[in-house]
Amino acid sequence: MVAGVAFLASGTLAGPALAAGPGGHEGQWGGADLSVSIEAHPKVAQPGQPLTYSVQVKNLGPGDAVLPTLTVRVPTDFTIVTVDVAECRPGRGLSEVVCRSPKDVAAGESGGVVITGVVRPSALGPLRAQARLTSEVLDGHDTDNEAESVTKVDEGADLTVRLSAARRDGHRTTVHAAVRNRGPRVVRDAMVFVDGARCGGRTGCVVPTIRPGGTAWFRLAVRRGERAVTAIVRSQGRGDRHPANNQASMRLRDRAASR
Repeated sequence: MVAGVAFLASGTLAGPALAAGPGGHEGQWGGADLSVSIEAHPKVAQPGQPLTYSVQVKNLGPGDAVLPTLTVRVPTDFTIVTVDVAECRPGRGLSEVVCRSPKDVAAGESGGVVITGVVRPSALGPLRAQARLTSEVLDGHDTDNEAESVTKVDEGADLTVRLSAARRDGHRTTVHAAVRNRGPRVVRDAMVFVDGARCGGRTGCVVPTIRPGGTAWFRLAVRRGERAVTAIVRSQGRGDRHPANNQASMRLRDRAASR
């Protein structure tokens, strides 16, 4: 976790503010009006793909927020990878983050925390995340002290890759890779990453738009001396509920004779 935002990581110490009384005179200690919001990005989550929760907090005053605490509960189908504020720690279980400010926070100060993770491939949604902000001083306007984010999970697409038997043509060894989309979504940005061979002189093949039920074929030139070839198909923007069949490997009987 990396040190982060002022509200949570380095709130400013200051004397509590005085609220104006009925006659306009400062006659009583003012409470802190805290508010919190939480937003997910992207708006529609993809199975097996990254998801980010951005939590924003603010003290609207007129007084200081005394040692505020932010508690964020993320869905069980979301695996936390990073939290960008050093004061944040795991709470109860793996789905809760607790951020305790080490100092009081003056009126008008704001900040936030960003929680980054990955949606589980099996997630069906909707994904519900909650954020709650508390302080040791009573908040007379506590309706905005809690916030929720509800995120739909897309169906994604099931991409598979298979390798055919190696063929020898003189001094050239080739392997064919077949990429299939089992659906249900169209995939427009897939790539096949290759180890032990090259695709058109590169280590990756750009897959054309592939609709559900469609198949794309590639001829891979095995590099000289290689004993195995591995191909992995991935989409940057479309999720995949069955990542286990995104990879295929093949051992070669003899070392490849050419590039």
